[in-house]
Amino acid sequence: MKGAHAMTTSATEVSLEAKALLCYAGLSLLVATIGGAVGSHVLTSIDATALHSFETAVQFQFFHGLALLALPLAGLRGIGGRWLWLAAWLIAAGTLLFSGSIYTKTLGAPAGIVSVAPYGGVAIMLGWLVFAASVWRRG
Repeated sequence: MKGAHAMTTSATEVSLEAKALLCYAGLSLLVATIGGAVGSHVLTSIDATALHSFETAVQFQFFHGLALLALPLAGLRGIGGRWLWLAAWLIAAGTLLFSGSIYTKTLGAPAGIVSVAPYGGVAIMLGWLVFAASVWRRG
């Protein structure tokens, strides 16, 4: 009976890394929700191009926030190994850089902050590439 308890405990334990990514996903989705509200109700006087960029950042954050709910759950099921976790962190960092730089520029930061956005986009793309490779990797 003691062995059965150990299996149950280990099967229900969630790694610190999974908890961190799931927490990040929840906070990211919160920020995206706030961003959507700000874009709809507060940013009514900005030009159409800036508003479109802001809305794109919100959409990217929503989609990748949802992905960051799924990726740790797949990792906890043993899919992808370390590569899957790397993919998730690349996507998390990329979303922060991409969406965050667009948000801050729209809300008044110096225009140069947007120069970070392409690095975020590349990190997201690399994350998805690493994820795709991770599901075929062994160990």
